[in-house]
Amino acid sequence: MDDSLIDTLIVGAGPYGLSIAAHARAHGLNVRVIGTPMDFWQRHMPAGMLLKSEPFASNLSSPSPGSSFTDLHPGWPMGRPIPLGSFVSYGQWFAEHAVRGTEDAQVEHVEAADPGFTVTLSTGERVRALNVVIAIGVRQFAHVPDQLRSLPPELATHSVDHHDLSRFADREVTVVGAGQSALETAVLLADAGARPTVVSRKEQLAWNAVPEPDPSWASRALRGPQSGLGRGWRTWLWSEYPATTRALPDRTRQKIVKNTLGPAGSWWLRDRLDHRITLRLGERVVEADENNGRVRFSTVTSRGGIHLCQTDHIIAATGYVPDVDKVTILDPQLRRRLRLRHRSPALSRHFESSVPGLYFAGLAAAASFGPVMRFVHGSSFAAQRIADSLARRRTSTSSGAAIPPKQTDKSVAPQ
Repeated sequence: MDDSLIDTLIVGAGPYGLSIAAHARAHGLNVRVIGTPMDFWQRHMPAGMLLKSEPFASNLSSPSPGSSFTDLHPGWPMGRPIPLGSFVSYGQWFAEHAVRGTEDAQVEHVEAADPGFTVTLSTGERVRALNVVIAIGVRQFAHVPDQLRSLPPELATHSVDHHDLSRFADREVTVVGAGQSALETAVLLADAGARPTVVSRKEQLAWNAVPEPDPSWASRALRGPQSGLGRGWRTWLWSEYPATTRALPDRTRQKIVKNTLGPAGSWWLRDRLDHRITLRLGERVVEADENNGRVRFSTVTSRGGIHLCQTDHIIAATGYVPDVDKVTILDPQLRRRLRLRHRSPALSRHFESSVPGLYFAGLAAAASFGPVMRFVHGSSFAAQRIADSLARRRTSTSSGAAIPPKQTDKSVAPQ
């Protein structure tokens, strides 16, 4: 194999990227991980946030023992929410102990080469890789409703844009949405001294049930087993057997992705959503514009009533929608070669796209493998499948079947 051609370059150092790296290196592969460990969680999730997932569903994945969240935090019980800072520290600890080597840089461009790919980094280096794994997380897929897109960023943002909400102290802030992100953002805004209002088209808020650390036999039989996505037989299937989800008809799978774990708040958040937060349920924003440095917007109720409102700022806590066109690090010609499934790459059972050697993990894989790919819990399945596939590709290329004779490539920076 050409010494200048590495096995795999992983784009992203979040839970998926780090987990894939740990499994790939256990196979003896030459892997480079580009990104700052847990950077998205540290800089784009709100300070004071608590994770919705239980400890067993918040693990990064390594084939070596001793790398789970509770290995770093022994005795952390089920039902005790994990603070954002604790999870970030765990991910950084995992990177140091289970991966041992990430690069604090950014991938700027990925283009096809022969063989593999040429990847340009923010440092100016150009790297040749037989395989590239896109594990970029969710930030690029932040969804802002059409009605808010014309507003300037000083007046309208997505929840992913905020780590420090103290900038909104003494200001009126409208949060659009009804899920955990919307409700927790509203609570944290109130904690920071803002005057938040939640606007949601839902008539009622939904809340997750209080977990049962040791449920009775009757409870397990009636409510189903506990899984990374919650309790229930179908939830357990989508959570623990993503390969089954992938085998379903496309229409069925997309219905599962859309409807599993819909907008709802964590049980521990319910009491914190108090008198400090104004709730406007059963309303949807239909129009918004700037008016004297504030946002003027109108909503329509479920009964057809129209309300005219003003606020200092609007935060869209409206989730994430994967779209390959937003993965702008991929060369346009490379993107055009991708076979798509609902604007996401259609993936093989090993997470490989229609472009050989180009893999996708995390939210971009949800259209193929189901809702667990929206959560940290899906990283174990994805990491094992991808690493096994990378190892097989390495074995086949080592025989010389897919690698042409070595040629001088002056575009590759010295290592």
